[in-house]
Amino acid sequence: MSYGPPDLARQGTLFVVAAPSGAGKSTLVNALLEREPAISLSISHTTRPPRPGELYGRHYYFTERAEFEREIAEGIFLEHAEVHGNLYGTSRDRVDALLEQGRDVLLEIDWQGAAQIRKSKPDCVSVFILPPSRAELERRLRGRGSDAPEVIERRLANSRGEIAHAHEFDYIIVNDRFEDALDELQAIVRAVRLRGAPQCRRHEALIAELLA
Repeated sequence: MSYGPPDLARQGTLFVVAAPSGAGKSTLVNALLEREPAISLSISHTTRPPRPGELYGRHYYFTERAEFEREIAEGIFLEHAEVHGNLYGTSRDRVDALLEQGRDVLLEIDWQGAAQIRKSKPDCVSVFILPPSRAELERRLRGRGSDAPEVIERRLANSRGEIAHAHEFDYIIVNDRFEDALDELQAIVRAVRLRGAPQCRRHEALIAELLA
């Protein structure tokens, strides 16, 4: 079962998903979007070079560092952070426009960006993805075959600091068996959509009729 088109009678919900590299965040997010097409994925800006198969505007907006730093100064980002030596950021105007249209929006970002989002949009829903073990995290990182050995080592070293912030998130999912983790992520989305205040606004006419 999937939800239909955006509901213009309600404000959309901002979902924030973060994880250490190798936890399977992107794979989970992409599978969720297939199940829940009413969620819009916000495409991040980044200064890192594209990996094989990545396309501008579909996976990231690949940006030169000087331009990115100028955009930071201009305040166009809802959040931005430096991760593994590269800058990442989310367009403020794009996210706000989608939320105002009643669309749910998902940000796939790191813990630093998530912390900034919680300050500016405290009603966001944040999810942290954990790997099932340290050994499995390393296996996944090395198995991707898309990063140089020194990059993998840096990501492994940084993962401890990232995981230390897991307790700051609303929900934590352990991505051990993929289908179970995906079901849990979708369950969070559906539970949020059924919260009292949004449902009261959405079904105002029905509630009034039932109370008449």
